[in-house]
Amino acid sequence: MNKEVIIEKINDFLVDEFEVETEDISPEANLKETLELDSLDFVDLVVSIESNFGVKLVGEDFVNIITLQDFYDLIENKLK
Repeated sequence: MNKEVIIEKINDFLVDEFEVETEDISPEANLKETLELDSLDFVDLVVSIESNFGVKLVGEDFVNIITLQDFYDLIENKLK
């Protein structure tokens, strides 16, 4: 799966499942502030990633994840 497909899938479920406005989605968007994701949303996000991409995420995976670009990179690396 290439990076463009990963980004598209992530953006789609952020809009569909988390009701994030499309115009708020950008690589430099802060996951917690710009996208207004709280700790419960992160749990839902992990479940969505596991079901959409078949990868397991743990809390430590999010230590250095600040922006949406960081998150895209995390998923891309997990898929390798």
